[in-house]
Amino acid sequence: MVSTHIAAEPGQIAPVVLFPGDPLRAKWIAETFLDDAELYSETRGMLGYTGTWNGHRVSVQGSGMGQPSMAIYAHELFADYDVQTIVRVGSCGALTEKLKVRDIVIANAASTDSGINRVRFHGLDYAPVADFALLRAAVEASESEPLGSTVHVGQLFSSDQFYSTRPELTQAFVQHGILGVEMEAAGLYTLAAFHGRRALAICTVSDHIVTGEETTAQEREQTFGDMIRIALRAATAV
Repeated sequence: MVSTHIAAEPGQIAPVVLFPGDPLRAKWIAETFLDDAELYSETRGMLGYTGTWNGHRVSVQGSGMGQPSMAIYAHELFADYDVQTIVRVGSCGALTEKLKVRDIVIANAASTDSGINRVRFHGLDYAPVADFALLRAAVEASESEPLGSTVHVGQLFSSDQFYSTRPELTQAFVQHGILGVEMEAAGLYTLAAFHGRRALAICTVSDHIVTGEETTAQEREQTFGDMIRIALRAATAV
């Protein structure tokens, strides 16, 4: 039986999945890093591929933008295709001058303004955190890989709004150690915990909220290779 939104046949998706938001980034990752990559889904334009990396079977699946879209694909990967490990490979905006454009954040936890977890936990606060084994493997990979990017380990803020009407509210998060803002990690960590699976978010700084510096759409799609190398090594190590 195929799932509603991915529609891949049983066995077409590997136990390890890299999870970019942009389907064209999924295509670039598959073509650049995987051997013998084959397209298993293009339903709704959300591309998915499976190939091998260093002898390990790996899939790459686009997730779309925001926690509602991401949650559809993550749920189906966990529940319908028995995926064991998902590593989000995305972009984030830097909220502090500690980060520079093209730096990498390995997210040990993710706060959120989303109502999804409030509904799930009946108004109680839940702390979405990364799988420790994946987190440790990613840190070790970042220390062993020859990288052109500076790597930070810290917290992200998963916002439901890209164009926030109250950007000043993020300062409270910065004062409590949040490094960057993106739109998916908190939901992914929650779903992985519910299904008893592993998840990690690794994000490259694509734009700087403080300085205004930013990368182009093509650069975000095709030039974040350091992040992918860390993700592949970590995801296939646990």
